[in-house]
Amino acid sequence: MEETISKNFIEQIIEKDIEEGRYQKIVTRFPPEPNGYLHIGHAKSILLNYGLAEEYGGEFHFRFDDTNPAKEEKEYVQSIKADVEWLGADYKGHIYFASNYFDKMYECAEFLIKKGKAYVCDLTPDEIREYRGTLTEPGKNSPYRDRTPEENLQLFRDMRDGKFPDGSKVLRAKIDMTSGNMNMRDPILYRIARMEHHNTGNKWCIYPMYDFAHPLEDAFEGITHSICTLEFEDHRPLYEWVVNECEFENPPKQIEFAKLYLTNVVTGKRYIKKLVEDGIVDGWDDPRLVSLSALRRRGYTPEAIRKFMELVGVAKSHSSVDNAMLEYCIRDDLKLKRPRMAAILDPVKLVITNYPDEQIEYVDVPNNQENEEMGTRQVPFCKELYIEREDFKIERPKKYRRLYVGNEVRLMNAYFVTCTGYDADEDGNVTTVYCTYDPASRGGNSPDGRKVRGTIHWVAVPTAKQVEVRLYENIVDEEKGVYNEEDGSMNINPNSLTVIENAYVEPALSDFKPGDSFQFMRTGYFCIDTKDTTEDHMVFNRIVSLKSSYKPN
Repeated sequence: MEETISKNFIEQIIEKDIEEGRYQKIVTRFPPEPNGYLHIGHAKSILLNYGLAEEYGGEFHFRFDDTNPAKEEKEYVQSIKADVEWLGADYKGHIYFASNYFDKMYECAEFLIKKGKAYVCDLTPDEIREYRGTLTEPGKNSPYRDRTPEENLQLFRDMRDGKFPDGSKVLRAKIDMTSGNMNMRDPILYRIARMEHHNTGNKWCIYPMYDFAHPLEDAFEGITHSICTLEFEDHRPLYEWVVNECEFENPPKQIEFAKLYLTNVVTGKRYIKKLVEDGIVDGWDDPRLVSLSALRRRGYTPEAIRKFMELVGVAKSHSSVDNAMLEYCIRDDLKLKRPRMAAILDPVKLVITNYPDEQIEYVDVPNNQENEEMGTRQVPFCKELYIEREDFKIERPKKYRRLYVGNEVRLMNAYFVTCTGYDADEDGNVTTVYCTYDPASRGGNSPDGRKVRGTIHWVAVPTAKQVEVRLYENIVDEEKGVYNEEDGSMNINPNSLTVIENAYVEPALSDFKPGDSFQFMRTGYFCIDTKDTTEDHMVFNRIVSLKSSYKPN
């Protein structure tokens, strides 16, 4: 019996359009404005648009909506391109810039002027707001609304030729100043702004507004379904007005879906910018953020993000998703794919008093106990080891199964050892733990069948590599929420980053490269930092702990 797959509302619209013959080929797009770094919410739009194009055998376009040179930079262009490619959204050469259409947009503006559908207005910005009216009161016509097409055409060309100062004139659509939709009250189509553009330089001193440029870009490229977030729902009538008045044959259709909201996560660009400028984070790619570059640096995978978006689904109304779901997805993705390595984050030395002094032997260790296909590796073992400080107690807590004087435990994949004593400094801090081992228990199994209830991991002292480990928590105080209700400031978690400078890892980790990830036994998933790691200094970022509070359905 075949499984019935339920279609989301966007797929239902597309399939109806295909069935009715409205479009011959489905074309979608992701059109970011290059004025900042992409975050996890943008990944939903990228993967949704790309996935729909793939599902229906169409095209996916990647377009930079670069119509506002005041906020756009090449740095953002490069970072966005890297993010889209990292997510696996293959645009197959279909990469575009809105600014490359400036000439065609200008022609469309003249076309509207000649039709009597656009006019040059001399009102100041304050006057335009005043004339616009309110949600309860209609607007009133500009005194310049009835200029003739010939006069408007000449004025618009003079605007293009730089004959007027910035802000002195705008080109407006002539629609309806009494419309109940504020976006339809003669919106601005072009403004004068002498700014150098990252792509077109100083060729233009007039620039199209987003609500005019965006539908034109879609129409020029043959986009069939312009899929955007819900805040553009009120802009849809203007989108349709532009493509219809410019007389595009078979124009694109705008469809809105709900944004992705994560609980206790900072996504607002101005808030992230403040975190960067105040030095609370070390850049837009700080692993405590949810920009895509930050998630990549922290060790998240495209597969985990795609799985997360599948679980979230596509909805028509806003809702918040627990960040624990995203963490579940990365654990689920890594658990069978990455090796499990030994790392000691809070080391104390363990000495096996009856082990030969100079001997180093090698024990066989599975790379991943849950995936035998990943094979095994040889790990050095000797008289002196590092273990986690929490794996030894002077006073035994109730139900504690690890090392204390007189107790026997298993050294993972090696031998049984029995604790015989310890050294401590004058403050009572344990400096060395002493044990004896059972040579007959090699591999962690006793020949006489006796059982031990505790197992601990370890790293051999002579071959251990000293590294830096960074433990990340949420950048915001989850108990207080993201923003302070009184003044709008962020509730910063002062313990969002813990840096451990003297951790030790097994020597095999020296063979890995920045960006590689693993599970540290009994601790969590980690990756080698791509920004601060050098040949002489390895830095590991915790991706996520081992335990999850999220339970999948």
